[in-house]
Amino acid sequence: MAERPSPPISTRKEPKQARAEQLLRSVLEAAVQVLEREGAARFTTARVAERAGVSVGSLYQYFPNKAAILFRLQADEWRDSARMLEDILSQPEPPLSRLRQLVHGFIASECAEARVRQALADAAPLYRDAPEAKEARQEADRLFDDFMLELLPDLDEPERDLASDLIASTLTSVGKSFSGKPRGKEEIERYANGMADMLCGYVERLNRG
Repeated sequence: MAERPSPPISTRKEPKQARAEQLLRSVLEAAVQVLEREGAARFTTARVAERAGVSVGSLYQYFPNKAAILFRLQADEWRDSARMLEDILSQPEPPLSRLRQLVHGFIASECAEARVRQALADAAPLYRDAPEAKEARQEADRLFDDFMLELLPDLDEPERDLASDLIASTLTSVGKSFSGKPRGKEEIERYANGMADMLCGYVERLNRG
C-alpha cells in the first residue's frame, strides 16, 4: 500500500504589507494562546481564528491547515534556539564555560516556555517527518556539532557522536521533566548548576581518556 502523502506544512505566502504582517502576528500569538490553553489535541484552525479575531478564510491565506500553524510555531522555536546557541557558543570563553552557559540558558528557556513546548512535542507527529522540518532543524544541529568538536577535539568521531547524543538527549529529557511544574528562579539556578557540573565532569573525563 502506498504511503499517504504528508499534508503541506509550509506557509502559503509571506505578508508584504503592514496590515498583512499584523494579521499574521495576531494569528501566531493566538495560536500560542490556544496551544497553551487547549493543548495539541484540541488545537484547531477555527479556535485560532476566533482567538485572533479573524475569519478562518483570512487564516487560510497563510496556513493551509493546523499542521502548518504548529510547524511555524515549532520552526520559530528552533530558530530561537539556534540564536541562543550562536550567542552562547560564539563567546570567547573556554568550551567548558560555554557548556555551563548553554545548560543554564536551556533550562531557563525550558521552564519559561514549558506549556507551549510540551504541546508542540505532542503535536510533532503532524510535521516532524516533513522535509521542511528537517531543514529547519539543521542550523541548530550544525552549531551544536561544531561546538562538540571544540569540546572534545581529541575524541574519535564515533565516540564524539555518542557523547553529543548523550548530552543533547540529557538536556532535552531532563529539561522536559524538570519544567513539568512551575519553578522559582533560585530552584532553576541550583538545578542548572548541578546539571552543568554533571555534564562538565563527563566531558573532562572523556578528555582525560
